[in-house]
Amino acid sequence: MSHKRMPKRKAAIAVGGVAALGAAALLLPHANASQDKSEAAGGAAKTLKATQASGLAAQLQKALGDAFAGSYYDGGRQQLVVNVVSGDNNVIQQAKKAGAVVRQVKNSTSDLKAAATTLKTKATIPGTSWAVDPRTDKILVTADSTVTGAKWDRLQSTVQSLGSGMATLKKSAGTFKTFVSGGDAIFAQTQQGGVRCSLGFNVTASDGSPAFLTAGHCGVAAKDWSDSQNGQPVATVDQAKFPGNDFSLVKYNDASTQAPSEVNVGNGQTVQINQAADATVGETVFRMGSTTGLHDGQVTGLDATVNFQSETNPGGVDTVNGLIQTNVCAEPGDSGGSLFTQDGSAVGLTSGGSGDCTSGGETFFQPVTAALQATGATLGNGAGDQSGAGDQSGSADPSASAGDQSGGGDQSGAGDQSGAGDQSGSADPSASAGDQSGSGSDQSGAGAGDDGSSLTSTR
Repeated sequence: MSHKRMPKRKAAIAVGGVAALGAAALLLPHANASQDKSEAAGGAAKTLKATQASGLAAQLQKALGDAFAGSYYDGGRQQLVVNVVSGDNNVIQQAKKAGAVVRQVKNSTSDLKAAATTLKTKATIPGTSWAVDPRTDKILVTADSTVTGAKWDRLQSTVQSLGSGMATLKKSAGTFKTFVSGGDAIFAQTQQGGVRCSLGFNVTASDGSPAFLTAGHCGVAAKDWSDSQNGQPVATVDQAKFPGNDFSLVKYNDASTQAPSEVNVGNGQTVQINQAADATVGETVFRMGSTTGLHDGQVTGLDATVNFQSETNPGGVDTVNGLIQTNVCAEPGDSGGSLFTQDGSAVGLTSGGSGDCTSGGETFFQPVTAALQATGATLGNGAGDQSGAGDQSGSADPSASAGDQSGGGDQSGAGDQSGAGDQSGSADPSASAGDQSGSGSDQSGAGAGDDGSSLTSTR
């Protein structure tokens, strides 16, 4: 690529042109248009889109207080299911009147938080993660392929010590890592070599200047970023948080840069990003990556914590908290980019995970709402706001999140991308990243997901 400055009109979500890699994304804006009607009068559960369910969940969390024990979106019925631990009929009727399906459960939010604290204290082992799963009213604890022998025994005994009905333990194929290398990307040079990451969402910084969000381990690794592999820097890191959280705010050097609030989904198509929203367990989400293209899946847990083997501190652990856990696949080159919904809500920034887009796996995302709150930025030109009232991810403070489920994290040093898509794994944290921009094949082949979305991808 030439050493050009980023054209002012081209400061789009996907940095660089996006080649068609075999997937086409179709956005049908009028499909499944309002689903906001109530099935029946008198407090019957309402049919809702996932983003509407997120708002209702936030309202009920405040209204129900300690009786609230989580919620999730039932995509088949397009309803919000709310867990309550109180048998108080007034509480139940309040939730039903608001339009939710009410389910009485055993474990309270405070119970689950206490269990997560125990895991943090006794089982912060590289290659582990935990997140609250409101569908089972338990904490889902996951161990990657590196957790064996004494480490596995320690994790297993810790889970058992929580008591029956409190947590579920499972094995994950592969290794938890950040997804480094490959893809259309933003580039930087360090003493260890070249690194590349994905641009997530364009935003307006608190001082009014154009900027973008990307992964925190990218901003920690390098300060100056270009839109071409050996090009001149076009943006400079303003704030970077990693480990703990995983987000960076990077300001464009040219104050007149136009930074549209959209995601490039390939084949010349874009999805307008209208607001930021909190993730809801059960909702369908889309991830765009230049390595693997457009993929969709469901949110499976919130406030996730992931413990990565540190690449900058041999024997150390890099823990990232407060992330969104999903079953959307990702591969090296997809880190740093955008997780969004059919209706144009920005949800997350790709952080890390395990598996690939052949066998599947878990992928974790930094919540956009927390990143916006922490940096003071707003989406796009400032018109889009951080509507994520009731952010499930909690504040930007990793430890603040419930159950510290912070998922996602990175390998802190995620390998160096040396060169372009090299996943060499040098100590550079930033390396994480490929861009989410590209197109490509979809793993599930469709987007018509739980929330009635019609954004689809094809192989």
